[in-house]
Amino acid sequence: MSSSTSDRPASAATTHAPVTDGTLQLARWTVQSGSNAQSRGAVVIASGDSQWEATAEGNGPIDALYRAVDRAVAGVLAGHPRLLSYDIHALAEGPEAEGEVRVKIGPPSGASGARGTGRYAGTARSTNIVAASIEAYVEALNALLGEEHWAGATESAANRKRARGGDPAEAKARRAKLDESAAEIDTTDWFNR
Repeated sequence: MSSSTSDRPASAATTHAPVTDGTLQLARWTVQSGSNAQSRGAVVIASGDSQWEATAEGNGPIDALYRAVDRAVAGVLAGHPRLLSYDIHALAEGPEAEGEVRVKIGPPSGASGARGTGRYAGTARSTNIVAASIEAYVEALNALLGEEHWAGATESAANRKRARGGDPAEAKARRAKLDESAAEIDTTDWFNR
């Protein structure tokens, strides 16, 4: 996947409230891109009291963010989803016009049985195509995880992470600390941690 870039670096971040129903929530994202540099994306994905963080490089800001999401949820899906289609549609004319992004994904290539079948769609609208792109991708992942045969995947991944990572109360405290400072992120510093 490719995306056009400008001569100056682009960077954006967003924060959303946590959810508790087992769906994935895009807690925070940031991306850096430029004409003479590899694009770098970073995400924090949350579900209930758990969160997964990842960074990745890609061929443009959207590819970098999608790769970061794939890395973040690899433990939930036991692999990476397959991007089947990505479409952008302008909904009006002018600089303030919204664009609509439509994404279709398939389950990870190694998934077997019912988990190895299906196509899942996500759609998002925004004046920021990068934001709409990542939101549509997470919506498609939630459509996949909403299937009966994927029930409990986020909780199971969170339990595996807790077994490796220690006390869930400490993880919740770390997450609260991250969320408090989300609006003040220096994206360069965030990537270099």
